[in-house]
Amino acid sequence: MSNTIEVRKSVLAHNDRRAAENARLFAERKVTAVNVMASPGAGKTSLILRLAAGLPAGLRPMVIEGDVASAIDAEKVRAAGIACELINTNGACHLDALMVRRAFAELPTDQAGPGLLFVENIGNLICPASFDLGEAVRLVIASVPEGDDKPHKYPGI
Repeated sequence: MSNTIEVRKSVLAHNDRRAAENARLFAERKVTAVNVMASPGAGKTSLILRLAAGLPAGLRPMVIEGDVASAIDAEKVRAAGIACELINTNGACHLDALMVRRAFAELPTDQAGPGLLFVENIGNLICPASFDLGEAVRLVIASVPEGDDKPHKYPGI
């Protein structure tokens, strides 16, 4: 005898609705959101800082910094003069759309001109790939020392 469980509703439906709300909010505020994902230590924060430094005048950078337990990266971003909100997940392996919405509400989004929001996700190649945050772009950093097999081992990312 075989037991079959039929799934009729996505377990991520609630997150997907929140992500759609985020996307609308970002568009209203003229903010392009980039979800930055990679393994721990692959260079997410370093790349964000370099990209932010090279933005044309009038395009203001902002960062939502996802971290499991510390504020180290958020402090680096703030030291560079970039508006930054920290999300500590206390062990959770990804950010979700509601977390991003709450952090975004704390950023100075009422300033004139368009903005570029970098969402530095938790260093992980599995969990973050499943959660839409309302971002316009997903940027995945692959670190050479990690090996060239990552796209094959983690196809979701």
